[in-house]
Amino acid sequence: MKNFNMINRYIFRELLSPFAISLFFLTFVFLMTRIPEITNIVVNYNADILAIALMLVYTLPRFLEFTIPMSVMISILLTFMHMSQENEIIALKSAGVSLYKLLPPVLIFCFSGVFLTMGITVFGVSWGKLSIKKKSIEIARSSIDAALQERQFNLELENVMIYVSHVDMKTKALKDVFIEDRRTKGVVNISIAPSGKLIRLKEGQVYTIRLYNGVINQVDVDEKSVSSIQFENYNINIDLNRMNKDTGEISKELDERNLADLMRLIRSGIKDKVALSAALMEFHEKFSIPFACLSLGLLAFPLGIQSASLRRSSGFGLGICFFLLYYFLLAVGWSAGETGDYPPVLGMWLPNVIMGGIGIFFLVRNAGEKPVTVPAFIKRIADDVKKRIKKRVKRKL
Repeated sequence: MKNFNMINRYIFRELLSPFAISLFFLTFVFLMTRIPEITNIVVNYNADILAIALMLVYTLPRFLEFTIPMSVMISILLTFMHMSQENEIIALKSAGVSLYKLLPPVLIFCFSGVFLTMGITVFGVSWGKLSIKKKSIEIARSSIDAALQERQFNLELENVMIYVSHVDMKTKALKDVFIEDRRTKGVVNISIAPSGKLIRLKEGQVYTIRLYNGVINQVDVDEKSVSSIQFENYNINIDLNRMNKDTGEISKELDERNLADLMRLIRSGIKDKVALSAALMEFHEKFSIPFACLSLGLLAFPLGIQSASLRRSSGFGLGICFFLLYYFLLAVGWSAGETGDYPPVLGMWLPNVIMGGIGIFFLVRNAGEKPVTVPAFIKRIADDVKKRIKKRVKRKL
């Protein structure tokens, strides 16, 4: 029993190092995808270093909810591949230790990942996304440049929606401008122009968007009338000082709601079937993704034991491939559930059941000394793909 506890502690310690390395590496790679956007904010919108650091912190939970399960799977896979390559698994089997007795440290490690990820999905993700939204609005209201993002409907400015297809940050020239102005009560002004220019007054935070050769569609909501006016030059003035005084509550999307808000919304009785389905899927997603640590961990355990001939780099790639398969199944479930015709609980939990089921099947086969082999038809497909790739390479050479 004492030796068994030593083995459990040894395996658990071995799992920690690759987990920490994988988590750092994967999170860093995901954060790098934000660099272009952050660089754009720094160069064009004059945001300070504190604002950039906060944006990175707010982004972390969104990445950690996926990098933690990935790291759990990769660490288990690499640890048992290493033990297999060093013949440690053979030695344990020779001493009468079955694969099932090696499961406790793996399960403890997986459940640790479950609780860690659940803390991120339940509390961190909604907080991070809402904080990013608030910070973006704050930056936009401090400089209108931030509200002129290309090919996006920018809603950061209160009662003013702006869309531009292209912005030249040096000359402040605008192309294909669409502005919806609701600042006048009961009247909606929709201005459309092929070109324009952003002008800032020397004092204060008053900006002018000057449009050229466009048209204004004025909708009077009370009178239910529409009038159209063509113009050569038209100025739309925006006073950020006045807008910043409006501190109304920011509307929250589903993924920006915490668990309490989401449950309150679901219990309020949503009549729209699609909206109710989306809310339920968001609710189940907060718990299904953490349990990916368990299902993927159970899959990685027998794969690591069986894949003694693979290198560590190959094991890392194998872990990424299986996680991509899991994420693909999750995306399919989400797409199917958006229609409202597919049960949200199945869409969010079925990928865990599938991956966990495959892992248990592999484990039972390996424990019975029956290694899992790739089906013959998959091997044939893989061989055909390799041959075609080789032929194409030879032709190019």
